[in-house]
Amino acid sequence: MKVLTGLAAFAVFSMSAAAQMTSNPIQGDASIQIDLSRPAPEEIPRTLFGSFLEPIGNSTYNGLWAELLENPSFEAGLWDAGHIQGMLQAEPELVQASALGLPLPWLPLEAHQGNRYEFRYGDAANSSRSLELMGVPGQQTGIVQRVYLPAQRELTYKGSIYVKHLSGGTAMKLSLVSRNGMHAELASAAIDARADTWTKLPFTLTLQDEALAPLEQAEFRIAVEGDARVLIDQVSLMPADAMDGLDPDMVHAAQDMHTPLVRFGGNFTSGYHWRDGIGPIDKRVSMPNVAWGIPEYNTFGTDEFLRFCELIHAEPQIALNLGSGTPEEAAEWVRYVAEHFQAKHSGLLWEMGNELWGEWNTGWPTLDELAPRTLAFSRAIRAVDPTARLIATGQDPDRFEQWNEKQLANPVGTADYLSTHFVETTSDVDLKKPSRAFVTAATLALPIGLERRLAMMRDQIAGSPQRDKMKIAFTEWLYVPGSDHAKNVPQYDNFAGALTTAGTLNMLMRSSSFVPISDMTGIIEFGGIWKKRGVVYRTPASYVLGMFGGAAIDRLLPVKVNSGSYSIQNGSSRIPDIPDVPYLDVDAAVSKDGHTVSVFVVNRSQDADISTMLHLPGLRAGSVGEAQTLSSPSIYAGNDEEQPEAITPQTKTVKAGPAFKYIFPRTSFTVLTLSVK
Repeated sequence: MKVLTGLAAFAVFSMSAAAQMTSNPIQGDASIQIDLSRPAPEEIPRTLFGSFLEPIGNSTYNGLWAELLENPSFEAGLWDAGHIQGMLQAEPELVQASALGLPLPWLPLEAHQGNRYEFRYGDAANSSRSLELMGVPGQQTGIVQRVYLPAQRELTYKGSIYVKHLSGGTAMKLSLVSRNGMHAELASAAIDARADTWTKLPFTLTLQDEALAPLEQAEFRIAVEGDARVLIDQVSLMPADAMDGLDPDMVHAAQDMHTPLVRFGGNFTSGYHWRDGIGPIDKRVSMPNVAWGIPEYNTFGTDEFLRFCELIHAEPQIALNLGSGTPEEAAEWVRYVAEHFQAKHSGLLWEMGNELWGEWNTGWPTLDELAPRTLAFSRAIRAVDPTARLIATGQDPDRFEQWNEKQLANPVGTADYLSTHFVETTSDVDLKKPSRAFVTAATLALPIGLERRLAMMRDQIAGSPQRDKMKIAFTEWLYVPGSDHAKNVPQYDNFAGALTTAGTLNMLMRSSSFVPISDMTGIIEFGGIWKKRGVVYRTPASYVLGMFGGAAIDRLLPVKVNSGSYSIQNGSSRIPDIPDVPYLDVDAAVSKDGHTVSVFVVNRSQDADISTMLHLPGLRAGSVGEAQTLSSPSIYAGNDEEQPEAITPQTKTVKAGPAFKYIFPRTSFTVLTLSVK
């Protein structure tokens, strides 16, 4: 292991970046001094380690929600044109299927049979239309959807389908078939569709062990036999081990993240009406998620979200519809959740809107409409739950002044918090033709720049009538790669993004006296848990959140760090100039019982392991501690469905004492857990 100290450790890094980055090196070992005798008076709020869930991409559907089928109710208009274009490029056969009258993404069982399908409007088990299958005598006629099954975990699949018999025979067959060229039948179930009224028919499909190879796709088939003609609607296929409809791998991974708070919100909020997502699942109607151009099946609604929170031991933080919604609708949602979450639980956290300053949000208010609309919703909510904790929509840390001034002019008590978001494209820097090292250094510096901006937001609140009554809730933060999604810049799903996440959480602990709430984007997808080709895996950033959330910490301890620093000019476009960025970013906290100290250390150096002397007077001489470290040979690498655990925390023992040396690997995040006298 190459270890550089003092001037040499940082000269390499300085030369490798760019002229717009300057370094302030140290001589000899770096040092960390932690004063165990003076813990902060305030507890570290657990809500700093919250996360964020929004129906976007495959976060809920094809993700957390265990349903394996898309468009199970055979509806039209669920995807926008851009998504349809992508679907047709991925599966060109869908063009022919559409010409036969089939809805996306369903395919004909036998394309050579021609058009044996028809939509039937005004006669449906769910919504307003169903699909007629018109059998061909002596043959099977039906539809197919390609699916990835979690066969590495579960072999049995439970399903149901609504059927109405029209004429001819009554035999139907549901099956799973391999797509490996042989089209071997993996499992099948026969049902009798003789009822001439809409009837829900259950079925079970069980695979043989190792019937599917890892990451192999299968086909789910619905077929009528011979001359049977039936209407079908609202089909479902779920693994038998689903936890109240939730993917168990997703739930267990979320539990391991130790997040105490899950925000349900985002751009979809301004067009979401919560009543669409309650009641019998079979009767919930599919509709477009306009914010993201994808379907909202409404099968994952309020009850399902609350059940997820219960399973992972988190509290809900729900964003209300201040776009197309009304104060009365919001108040009823508050009442419903208070009556249905963990045997009646009032005093929950509610966010009044999401990014209302963004014209991409449905029904966004003008600057003059903002404060009155926020006040009207606040009054309606407090009328049904006076203990509700309310977050008003604020602006981003780099452009907040005018917008937040309007919100701060509302009467004291309108809200308890003012939100802020920071979604930064890491490849967007002001320096022309930047090196990869410069882009990375600029991104790793962003938490320091954010810390200073959040302090400016605090100062604005302190100068308003809301002083002492309002704090900041950092309800979204994310580091995205840019339109090309290149892997050579820090982003939410690679290791460089995880380092930036660690720096952000360290910064938020230091700022927790006025920023007590934070929601990392997200718990599913982005910086959290992913599911691809039936395999669930976690990003490096999700492990970082778990390392913070799982630590036994109660109060911050004073820390002095001497590790050298660097300064960025013309860096990330939102906060381009960030001076005095420490190479070692360090926080320390003591447990509630006073027996354990946790030290959180981010090494931002891209070139050198940093040899460091730690001074903790009061630590037992010769005591044994633990070091949990997240690192990677390439900071642009990540985990995926083929290598789901390529980057995970590694743990080793540490010999500690009042003064001891430790080497922090280059570009790494380490949590030292030490015993105190």
